[in-house]
Amino acid sequence: MEDVSAPRVAGAGISQLRYAYAQCSNLSNASGELPAICRNTTVAADDEDDAAQASQMITQIVAVVVPILFGLIVLIGLFGNALVVIVVSVNQQMRSTTNLLIINLALADLLFIVFCVPFTATDYMLPYWPFGDVWCKIVQYLIVVTAYASVYTLVLMSLDRFLAVVHPIASISVRTERNAVTAIGVTWVVILLSSVPVYLSHGVTNYIYLSSEHTACVFLDDYNKPVFQILFFATSYVIPLALICGLYLCMLMRLWRGVAPGGHVSAESRRGRKRVTRMVVVVVAIFAVCWFPIQMILVLKSVDRYEITNTSVMVQIVSHVLAYMNSCVNPILYAFLSENFRKAFRKVIYCAPGGGAGAARYQRAASATVHANGDTRVVGSKNTRTNGCSNDIL
Repeated sequence: MEDVSAPRVAGAGISQLRYAYAQCSNLSNASGELPAICRNTTVAADDEDDAAQASQMITQIVAVVVPILFGLIVLIGLFGNALVVIVVSVNQQMRSTTNLLIINLALADLLFIVFCVPFTATDYMLPYWPFGDVWCKIVQYLIVVTAYASVYTLVLMSLDRFLAVVHPIASISVRTERNAVTAIGVTWVVILLSSVPVYLSHGVTNYIYLSSEHTACVFLDDYNKPVFQILFFATSYVIPLALICGLYLCMLMRLWRGVAPGGHVSAESRRGRKRVTRMVVVVVAIFAVCWFPIQMILVLKSVDRYEITNTSVMVQIVSHVLAYMNSCVNPILYAFLSENFRKAFRKVIYCAPGGGAGAARYQRAASATVHANGDTRVVGSKNTRTNGCSNDIL
């Protein structure tokens, strides 16, 4: 049986909250100031009846709310991201650097939804970790890997947009499918290797709570939790968001102040600039808003500045839901903000069954032109445009 001397709550599940209560109970008999995480739990720990009632109330609320919210995230995320992969994959003429990155983002979100969300929900619902030590390590490892994969795919997409807008001609030889696949592969390899410490630093801990033995999947005491969490916050939020904002700032300056080759800015080009601006602002803002609350909570908990109360527990649940929603919101953004995505989806529904000769005529009729924003788009006959067959989703 492990007897630890300081709270190390890695996540927010009921098992981890009870683990914190048990640790605070041990610390309440010691001298000195208690960590922030214990300041609202020691009274309950001194009185087992009050502790049981508080824990039972939280458990009942979480057991109802979490399955509903996380279930919706899984359903919407699976359907939306799978739809994105299908729409891009079945459209042969849509093979571009941007769309390859979109597929990678959708796949990363799918992995996150399949391997992370259900286990986080289970951790909220059950007072113990039922999957064993190895799966505890794997789940925590995959959470970090998929989170990194998603955010750095957004960075690659931002770089792709920057090159397309600021250097539309010079970047043609750089923005190739081969280079995009290479960049995606290198990103995954770096993330998989650099995240190995996450696997090593997590594990299942046994503890006593209310005279009963329990288990929790936590960050192990052999490792430095504050250093880990602050580095994760910096490398998975602050740095990539700063890169995205910097790239898009340069891009937007070019969009609003620059001119197309030859000095003429058409009405179509101006409308395109507004669409890109709107998409950029929305995607970056939603990413920042979704991930900021849970990132801050985890950092505060790692440095003992987050007190456990009924309110703070519910705030952390909402923050977790908000962060996980980011994995299913991108397809919704494409559907509402991108006419090309809607056209490509309609093509999958209406064009694919009768593809054959019609698709061949479409490809022969289409011709590629480089617009002022650097995107290569498919331009064809009137019938081709009506069918909604275009090159880039965005």
